[in-house]
Amino acid sequence: MRKLYIVLLFIGAVKIQAQQLPQYSQYMLNEMAINPAVAGKDDFAEVRSNNRLQWLGITDGPRTYMLTLQGPIKDKNAGLGMNLFTDIVGPTRRTGLNFSYAYHLKLNKELNLSMGLTAGILQWGIDGNKITLHDEGDSQLYTTYQTTYVPDFGTGVYFHKKGRFYIGFSLPQIHQARIKLYQGAYKNSKIVTQYNLNGAYRFDIGDDFKIEPSFLAKYEYPAPVKVDIGFRAIYKEQIWLGGAYRHNDAFSGMIGYMYQDYLLISYSYDFTTTNLKKYSSGTHELMLGLRFSKKQAATWEGKEK
Repeated sequence: MRKLYIVLLFIGAVKIQAQQLPQYSQYMLNEMAINPAVAGKDDFAEVRSNNRLQWLGITDGPRTYMLTLQGPIKDKNAGLGMNLFTDIVGPTRRTGLNFSYAYHLKLNKELNLSMGLTAGILQWGIDGNKITLHDEGDSQLYTTYQTTYVPDFGTGVYFHKKGRFYIGFSLPQIHQARIKLYQGAYKNSKIVTQYNLNGAYRFDIGDDFKIEPSFLAKYEYPAPVKVDIGFRAIYKEQIWLGGAYRHNDAFSGMIGYMYQDYLLISYSYDFTTTNLKKYSSGTHELMLGLRFSKKQAATWEGKEK
């Protein structure tokens, strides 16, 4: 366990070959978590929550919780969004709060281009009570919860045709701020810019069914590129079954339901493909969403009458 905690400490605080931002298997269902340019792209507002429990069976395995909120600014061709997350890995914790603004250009009757900016703050913390150190001279980490705050900025672009396809590119953590959790911290301990490229296309299969392949590619220097490839089979825009593959990491299965174009619930389960499968039973991920649209409001008004 000692070695595990030392590794987790460096994953959380040092620039190495591991991504700093949270990862999700259901990335295609919450683009606001990836790209600020998504904010306000539709004519409704929505809130979505991702909850991920990773590597069940491993003590203090990663846990990630995210809440996003986004909606349009009427008659301004713009949108606002918010992203709040907490990512817990062993003794380390990262909490971020970002606010986004996006401007939308209508290229023609069907094609749209959006540009977004995001700014916020990140809190990094290490719980010294959960660390067993090899060098007892590092007593400054014992029994204390060390925290530090750094600014966070990002940008993104998003090109889409409603109901058919989208492709987005985003750069979270553009400002590579130093992470100074304790005196003498390694000089390269800093947040790292991540490059995200994602997209999807919907194919109609008759009147009621659609097939939607999707992908998400992520890169942080000096880590290798990580690629997620997924698909969903969608029935009447209400029920979907799907799956995804994360290169050299996991397979996942997914099921979801949208109730009356208003309430979304979706669940996925990851089957680990690395050596961790010897110790972990897998990863659970649950997404909940609420949509606030004119269509839904009209439905409510009709029921009240």
